[in-house]
Amino acid sequence: MRASRYPRGAAAPVLVEVRRGTIVESRHRGHVVQVDTAGRIERGTGDPDVLVNLRSAVKPFALVAVLESGAADSLRLSDQELAVMAASHTGEDAHVRTLQGVLRRSGLSQTLLALAGDGAPLDKLTAARLARDGEAPGQIRHMCSGFHVASLLLARHAGWSLSDYWQPDHPTQLAVRQVIGRIFGRNSATLATSVDACGLLTYAFPLADVARAYALLAEPSEADAGLRPLVPYLTRIRDAMVAAPEMVGGTRDSTDTRLMRARPGSLVSKGGAEGLRGIGLLAGARGPGTPAAGVALKIEDGDAAGRANQAVSVEALVQLGMLESKTLERLADLHHPAARDPHGLEVGQTVAVFELAPISELV
Repeated sequence: MRASRYPRGAAAPVLVEVRRGTIVESRHRGHVVQVDTAGRIERGTGDPDVLVNLRSAVKPFALVAVLESGAADSLRLSDQELAVMAASHTGEDAHVRTLQGVLRRSGLSQTLLALAGDGAPLDKLTAARLARDGEAPGQIRHMCSGFHVASLLLARHAGWSLSDYWQPDHPTQLAVRQVIGRIFGRNSATLATSVDACGLLTYAFPLADVARAYALLAEPSEADAGLRPLVPYLTRIRDAMVAAPEMVGGTRDSTDTRLMRARPGSLVSKGGAEGLRGIGLLAGARGPGTPAAGVALKIEDGDAAGRANQAVSVEALVQLGMLESKTLERLADLHHPAARDPHGLEVGQTVAVFELAPISELV
């Protein structure tokens, strides 16, 4: 880990103000960093070395273990199927049908999923329909069900036990841990881990390393020699997410999906809980001839409502030259999330107030 450029003990900068009338009601602090494919910091604000849990932002990289094993080729997984395994999906019918199809082809039962249906589906219209019809949501509606299906496919392909696939010392999770260590350039035995809300391990890294991983996902061909064997797998995962953004999130209220749809074929985005997001900018996305890059952001207070993360994600892309005015208009509700009164009138707004400084101003 490099020595931090950020003053020890300094408060994180304010990234967002929540305004109601003329009053700033609250502020969200955090960190944003943009790196090139080699991990060199180019622009940012806050501490690029702040340690963050990847949470669900780990999913695209963990999926490499499934592709490397041969399980994906054995089942001829489609872009939609791969994308939903890298997803925090909203539990819509399309997500469920896609995963059920994979399970049928692999001879697996969804009852193996070590998940609960509590809080699922995230999609409000789907949840209302299920409630109206008296249908209790099953495990497969959980936002992480695709991620768990990926582990089950890996276990089935390798001939490992299925019922305990979620245990940290299960061969599936050890295989994922090895892959994460390789991608992030760490000894897998020394990775900092914790258990995510869905029961599977997640991993902690400095924010700049998260940005570097997303730059690698955006342009796998830029990988160093040690990662060259993983290039085809990272490329396939990136292409699947870009081709099927509605599977990465949902058709309505997913920030990841909307960002990818706003610039089709130009970026790959995956959020994680507690205010984290990683974004990979593909080559040419910032203009003809521009190289790939990675962006990572962290809202320090966890941003339970998601408003700060949305505003910062869009504003960072604006400052990096990714969003022209018409595209930005379509993302206005994410760029400036509004508070409304009972009549639907806007009475407050969340506003990003940070500026990404070039590297020369960060050192």
